[in-house]
Amino acid sequence: MLTDEPVLTRARRGFSLVYKNKTLLSTVDPAERAEKAAEKVPAMERTLYFCPSPLLGYGLEAFISRLSPDSAILCVETDEKLFSLSVSPAGSSAGSSAAFSHPRLLLTDEKDPAALCALVRERWGSRVFRRVVPLKLNGGWQLDAAGYDGLETALRNDIALEWGNAMTLVKLGRRYARNAVRNLSALCASEKPGAFSFGFDPVLVLGAGPSLDGFLDVLSKRASPERFENLPFRIVCVDTCVPVLLNRGIRPDLAVVLESQYWNVKDFIGARNSRIPAAFDLSSYPAVTELFGGRRFFFLTPWTSLRLLGRISGYFSVPVLPPLGSVGLTAVELAGRLSKGPIVTAGIDFSFTLDATHARGSPSHLALLQRQNRFRGLVDAGAAFRGGVFRAASKSGVPVFSNPAMRTYRNLFEETFSRAGNIYDVSGTGLSLGLKTLGPEEALGLLRASGGISRELPAPSGGEQPARSGRGRDFAEKELETLVELRDILGGVRGGEKLPWLLEELDYLWAHFPEYAAAEGKKPSVTDTGFLKRVRAEIDPFVKLWELLKKAFRP
Repeated sequence: MLTDEPVLTRARRGFSLVYKNKTLLSTVDPAERAEKAAEKVPAMERTLYFCPSPLLGYGLEAFISRLSPDSAILCVETDEKLFSLSVSPAGSSAGSSAAFSHPRLLLTDEKDPAALCALVRERWGSRVFRRVVPLKLNGGWQLDAAGYDGLETALRNDIALEWGNAMTLVKLGRRYARNAVRNLSALCASEKPGAFSFGFDPVLVLGAGPSLDGFLDVLSKRASPERFENLPFRIVCVDTCVPVLLNRGIRPDLAVVLESQYWNVKDFIGARNSRIPAAFDLSSYPAVTELFGGRRFFFLTPWTSLRLLGRISGYFSVPVLPPLGSVGLTAVELAGRLSKGPIVTAGIDFSFTLDATHARGSPSHLALLQRQNRFRGLVDAGAAFRGGVFRAASKSGVPVFSNPAMRTYRNLFEETFSRAGNIYDVSGTGLSLGLKTLGPEEALGLLRASGGISRELPAPSGGEQPARSGRGRDFAEKELETLVELRDILGGVRGGEKLPWLLEELDYLWAHFPEYAAAEGKKPSVTDTGFLKRVRAEIDPFVKLWELLKKAFRP
């Protein structure tokens, strides 16, 4: 018969615990057994120790005595009755109250992976821990082994993503800021937020993975080329997918552009006359915005916490999207904001095969065809044997290849969108996204059965360009004045009373420095001469950018 209530019995040291017909704490000496388990776990720096089902807290005090000052313990209990027992243990001899009140320990009953990761950041901050190490001190975790494994995996993925973002910030943070400044003139010439909406229209979101080819083949059979202009659903595609669709005579309703570096230009060669509407991240490569003859929209994905981004989003009313890092994830997020109808994804694979990394007609596929000769075939074996690449099973069971970066984005996709009830994925050779999977015919049937669409989109907003340009010029002048003031202070021309305030206001000058990228929220030092010299070296290029921006806004 199952023991539906936790039963405590006195043992040699502390209490034994029986619950749901399982002995969770030793009947002889539960405290000693837990302390021995704690001794086997190494005490490391900057480590988050994940303790599933801590029960009465035996072994925690022993481990805390060895805990590094920059490490912490996260205790999670998913069973309501066991959590109540941990919070209010029966009898002072249980010995858990002192451990659970330690400042480097957090006890929670949070079961949602995303909420648990947010709780860790709220308690200890971002980019504090470098790893997650399990700390299993009793048998309580066995009651919900799958749930605890999922929480531990989510914590690992979240920490990996944070440090990946930090490395990206060090490498590309300066470029992101420069692109954002350069794109302000295009932002003022674009349409206002809210001018573009799909209402309740069904949306097909397309990535450029290898599985896209099979889906487009099915779509081509169901719709003749002359009918591609009258499909009963909207198409939102990632930037790399644009040439793939144009080669098949398909004109998407919106292309999403996220890439900040120059090779993104290849995705849009020959696309100017197509007049495809496009949504640009403010940090995207500025030259790409000039390649589109269609309607332009801008959004902002804050790559880190910057005062500049707050000023831009508030002053220009730029929509802010979460920084998901992948254009595929961003396209799905944007589609969900533009439409309240069903959303189907295809070609968002996060995987590749020996003979295909992207869909046919994409720049990488065309480059592979161009390199083909009698000594080099179409099989790109080098991609499969790079460091970190591993074999994985696709949604269809076909073996594919992936890498740690793709796996991280896949995990983030599942965490972000798997709970949405209106998002579906098309079966194929991509990795599972944690969504309900539909066959190509079933997916097209769902899109067609959703009531169709009105091809007429809201008319372009006009007549506001002079006013927006004037606001842009005022904004550039204020930013330039602040930047010049900081330059004068660092050059000894002015007094340094405003130096701390100016450094915080102009955080885009130093946020990509390694010591700040690795510790988001760290305040700059006004006494560190080396830091101030590096800041001074960043100023002149941005002064030139703001001056050019002022000229671009001239009537």
